[in-house]
Amino acid sequence: MKITITDDKIREYFQAHAPEFPKYTTPLLNLANQYAQGTRPQVVGQMSELIQEFPGRTLAEWKTWYLKQHPDAIGAATDRIVSMVEKLRIAMGKIDTQMIRQWVEDLVIVKTFVGLSFQGVVLAQIAEMRGATYRFAQPNEEARGIDGFVGDSPISIKPYTYKSMDRLPETIKGEIVFYRKTKKGIVIEFDE
Repeated sequence: MKITITDDKIREYFQAHAPEFPKYTTPLLNLANQYAQGTRPQVVGQMSELIQEFPGRTLAEWKTWYLKQHPDAIGAATDRIVSMVEKLRIAMGKIDTQMIRQWVEDLVIVKTFVGLSFQGVVLAQIAEMRGATYRFAQPNEEARGIDGFVGDSPISIKPYTYKSMDRLPETIKGEIVFYRKTKKGIVIEFDE
């Protein structure tokens, strides 16, 4: 049997009613918090450790205990996020149709081309090191997670962050080459 307990049901259990926020505000606050790093452990504490130390059972007890342990954390996080929201507000005022068009063209044309075309550079580099030829995958091969071949070996090219995923979104047959973009180029990692 498989069941899902919704966030609303969990909040209901703990009698933690969700505040109402105007449309589009929470994604903006999340973005501001990401940039401001307002809720990082150095600001608000390491939550996974704190919840283990917490001796109580209720939401009210948690709030009292947490605020006693970190009395300035909520204010410090708020101050960081407020500052970033102000910076974003200024940036929003600079955005016009022309800027949006430049951004869309850069994303759709330039970044897509560079992002997808570097696979050829990776395949060529590995082929050169192995004294082999390379080719890009055909659409039916791409559907199986293959980006190309070095010699007869299927190669899948994935971002380095792919390694840390708990559950991979696909099963890949063949060698996986991991890459990480840096300021100086692309770092690739693969088995010899």
